[in-house]
Amino acid sequence: QVQVVESGGDLVHPGGSLRLSCTAFGFTFSRYFVSWFRQTPGKERELVARLSVSADIAMYVASVKGRFTASVDSAKSTVYLQMNNLKPEDTAVYYCNAESADGYPGPYWGQGTQVTVSS
Repeated sequence: QVQVVESGGDLVHPGGSLRLSCTAFGFTFSRYFVSWFRQTPGKERELVARLSVSADIAMYVASVKGRFTASVDSAKSTVYLQMNNLKPEDTAVYYCNAESADGYPGPYWGQGTQVTVSS
């Protein structure tokens, strides 16, 4: 089945780190843009980072720049989001989105993984 699955969410103290994973099943990310979004109750889903896998270039929203890093493994099957110096306002459900540079197939959304930053 073609899908993306996130993992790695957890409860962490402020200042801590987590690494989220977004794994592709049934395809690879070679010609995809892979984005990380996050959402808290009552708010719209927010774009956090977007990685061009083929170019290995990422962009970040200002609130996470310098703290979060998106990367891809050599097999182009897993995209990571390394999150350092986490803050309580980073608490959210994080979603992975894969959008083909060719426009199809997809896009694909994962089911989300919960990140909670609290002391």
